[in-house]
Amino acid sequence: MNPAAIRALSIDELKQKEQDLRKELFNLRFRLSTGEVENPMRIRGLRKDIARVLAVMTEMQRGK
Repeated sequence: MNPAAIRALSIDELKQKEQDLRKELFNLRFRLSTGEVENPMRIRGLRKDIARVLAVMTEMQRGK
């Protein structure tokens, strides 16, 4: 997910997006432990997406 698309969302939508990404990350980690993950690099991408969402949320809350 690119930063421009993330910045277009509201605070509530960002919180929901963060929750969705965290659930997906949990599911991927669970599937990784059972050996069912096709693409383990997706975990890294999800972690980066969560960081992007949190960075934009912090930016918006500080009023930048």
